[in-house]
Amino acid sequence: MALKRLITSEASKASKLPQTASSENGRSKPLHSQASPFWIMVQKEFGDHIRSWRFAILLVIIFLACIGSVYAAITAIKSGGGTEDTGTDFLFLNVFTSSDGTLPSFISFVSFLGPLMGISLGFDAVNTERSKGTLSRLISQPIYRDDFLKAKFVASLLLIAVVMLALGFLVMGASLIVIGYPPTPEQFWRVLLFLLSTVVYVGFWLNLSILFSVRFKQAATSALSGISLWIFFSVFYSMILGLIAKGIAPASDASADSIMSYQQLMLGLGRLSPAQLFNDATSALLMPSVRSLGPLTMEQVYGALPSPLPLVQSLNIVWPQLTGLLAATMICFGLSYYVFMRQEIRSRS
Repeated sequence: MALKRLITSEASKASKLPQTASSENGRSKPLHSQASPFWIMVQKEFGDHIRSWRFAILLVIIFLACIGSVYAAITAIKSGGGTEDTGTDFLFLNVFTSSDGTLPSFISFVSFLGPLMGISLGFDAVNTERSKGTLSRLISQPIYRDDFLKAKFVASLLLIAVVMLALGFLVMGASLIVIGYPPTPEQFWRVLLFLLSTVVYVGFWLNLSILFSVRFKQAATSALSGISLWIFFSVFYSMILGLIAKGIAPASDASADSIMSYQQLMLGLGRLSPAQLFNDATSALLMPSVRSLGPLTMEQVYGALPSPLPLVQSLNIVWPQLTGLLAATMICFGLSYYVFMRQEIRSRS
């Protein structure tokens, strides 16, 4: 009886121990390993975005706009136009850059509607959780506070990447079927880099909207702040630059150095806008004939052959613009992280 009680006691103790299995290096590991809380939150946010009506409506708008721009580009190509920028050797890239005049080009639609997607995915990322009282209950769980903010950003950025890559490959497939002109490997990589640049550009607006969501308690306030900045850089910033250019323009008999200084100043002011950085980067990637994004002197132009640039040299031209977009995105995320980590989270009474 004593031996039976001892065996029963040892068996009950063994049943309470976690089930493990020996690995290759001799260490034991759990048979039922749980996923990281960070990736669980990423999957949950990703699914919530996909199932939301807001994302569905926005996706339909962007899809119809892109299809319309592709139809206008294909019409222009069939009529013999749209080859002035890239030439016939890069005819496949004209689908993204050319238009027959009825609708803007594909890159124009992406540049205008892409920020709207980023703002719509991030303007209520944090303040809605706080107003509903779910943020305090979530943070009380055994998870890190910064994982919550990073999961919001990563889930939205993954969704943006999926949408942009899907739209890009859809446009490539449709143009391949219609015009029957397959892309070369260099053209394919140019389009892929353009799509990745679009993800970075939309990610900047996503981080900016998340920053407003962390800073403001009301979702309507953060949404209006993001939309206001989007409208400012899309419409009014170019008007302000036009007024500045008219006021400081040099005289007609000014020297070449003063004219170059004026052009460099206006170019630097224009590149304070993320939309201008994105347009410069995409124009150089999708138009191999673009040899410079700034003013050139006669000494620099003299002796240059009018031939398209290879992909590596185009990347060297747009590298400052891409670096600026990445830096602006990281600054917005860093500010969001700093503000969120210093905020006090209280349970809703």
